[in-house]
Order: sequence, then structure tokens, then C-alpha cells
Amino acid sequence: MEKIILNEEYIKLGQALKAARLVSSGVEAKFAIQDGLVKVNGEVELRRGRKLYDQDVVSFEGKTIFISK
Repeated sequence: MEKIILNEEYIKLGQALKAARLVSSGVEAKFAIQDGLVKVNGEVELRRGRKLYDQDVVSFEGKTIFISK
């Protein structure tokens, strides 16, 4: 499980995927999200700009990102 520590109040979903190195670019993140391959807290999320806060969990291609303060 990858852990992302927040420096701000939130991080956007596309940025989190890049920060965790699960995608190599914002465009790749955009397509993965639009294709319904990314889940936030167990539910498919289609918005790249979805704000992630402390305790949110992102799943993509069998990998998990935990958002923490």
C-alpha cells in the first residue's frame, strides 16, 4: 500500500495517481479515470478532479493508495 501524506487540505485524484507513480502523466491518469478503472473508497470514480482528504483510499490496477495527514 502506497501512502500519500497531505501537505494541503486535499489532493486531487489525478495528482494522487501521479504522486504514487501509478501513472506517468496527467493524460494517462485522465484516461484511467474516464475508463472507470479507479475506485475511491470502494466506488468507481470518474472525476479526475475529485478531492481526496485524510483517510480516503484509492484503488487502481490492484494497488492501493492511502491518503493521510
